[in-house]
Amino acid sequence: MHKFGTDGIRSKAENFNADFLARIIKGITNYAGDNIKIFLAGDTRESSEWIIQDLAIACETFGIEYSIAGVLPTPGINYCFYEMGFDFAIDVTASHNPYTDNGIKVFERGETQGAKLCEKGRQAIEAALEDPNFSYEPASLTDREDLHTEALDLYIKHLEDYIGQADFSHLHIGMDCANGATSVVNKTIFEKLGAKVELINCQPNYNTEINKDCGSTHLDALKQLVTEKHLDFGVAFDGDGDRCLGVDAEGNEVDGDEMLAFLSQYLGLDGIVTTVMANQGLLNWAKDANIHAEITAVGDPNVVAAMIEQNIKIGSEQNGHVILPGHTSGDGMLTALVTTKAVAESNKSLHALASIITKFPQIILNMEATPDQKQALKDKAAAKQLLLEYDQKLKPVAGRLLVRPSGTENLIRITMWGNDAKAIEQLANELKTKLGETL
Repeated sequence: MHKFGTDGIRSKAENFNADFLARIIKGITNYAGDNIKIFLAGDTRESSEWIIQDLAIACETFGIEYSIAGVLPTPGINYCFYEMGFDFAIDVTASHNPYTDNGIKVFERGETQGAKLCEKGRQAIEAALEDPNFSYEPASLTDREDLHTEALDLYIKHLEDYIGQADFSHLHIGMDCANGATSVVNKTIFEKLGAKVELINCQPNYNTEINKDCGSTHLDALKQLVTEKHLDFGVAFDGDGDRCLGVDAEGNEVDGDEMLAFLSQYLGLDGIVTTVMANQGLLNWAKDANIHAEITAVGDPNVVAAMIEQNIKIGSEQNGHVILPGHTSGDGMLTALVTTKAVAESNKSLHALASIITKFPQIILNMEATPDQKQALKDKAAAKQLLLEYDQKLKPVAGRLLVRPSGTENLIRITMWGNDAKAIEQLANELKTKLGETL
């Protein structure tokens, strides 16, 4: 089973049994002691309900103070646990993965807000997961006050305070909540600010439809909604609500690279943080606009770390993890609100704003891979030689190559950029075949 990857622990839902979950609670207490308060919440996948219950039982068993807040977006969990005086939050989610998967993200108190659990805390949990002497006899679950409504109201107020005064009354927007955690927030704030909103895939209860052909990883439904109803634009979230992608009036995707460019310009910022996945067009724009672009490894924790170290106020991943000024994690709903405000105040379409960068053709291929094959990608000399060979093949099209094992799924991702779409598609498919044979 995966332990901590790029974004917490993630696996098939059935692997999160009572013993495994109790070990996570034990690891947190080994790290921080028994005198702590834990905030439990998660996304809408059906397994999140019983995983939260089993975590609560483990807290009861070990005498740990806790409260349950039900379905909330990940950024709402991160904000609310800190503001409500808890020491830790456990977020039960597998983000953009299908409902058959689930995961655990742990947040702890930072200096001024919530932050993802530090390396020492992660090591304490992993040690507890591997402890051969661990024994567990679960206690009975007692009645607890449900904090869902209080926490949701607090998170919505935070969003409203951040966005401030705005007038969306001339905008007609599409919104795809991926049948995930943003379904509990949905269009409320947008309509309060005057927008007309068309909502799809918005089940706020535990379900098996989360991320299924919808949300930020499957934009076709939103593209159809926007174009058929002649909307100004649309926004789509992933299952736990920390990502946001856009669709312009013509049905074109607006990704995290484009959002990073036009939002940094709208906010008057002179530096950005992006990852090695960034489209070459973003890097070219930053150079031409005299914007400092800090490039990190994949993963929003790496983006946040660079933002803090370099004192840069905004960062993003291409997949829509946009970290806005004053935040330490992506917030899809907030990204959608700030994007809408940028459209409203600039009197430009989302398409016009996104056109600030000229994107290079790019292709991303996913190759199924076992953990051993993912490790062989790093260790095997023949694999390294193959990647060097394709680096050279990309030079005639001014291209670059990134091949990396996924930190959350049993996949190897092959990404190519270049100035010739047909050429990079052919080269990427060639590489995928040869890499499969090599590994």
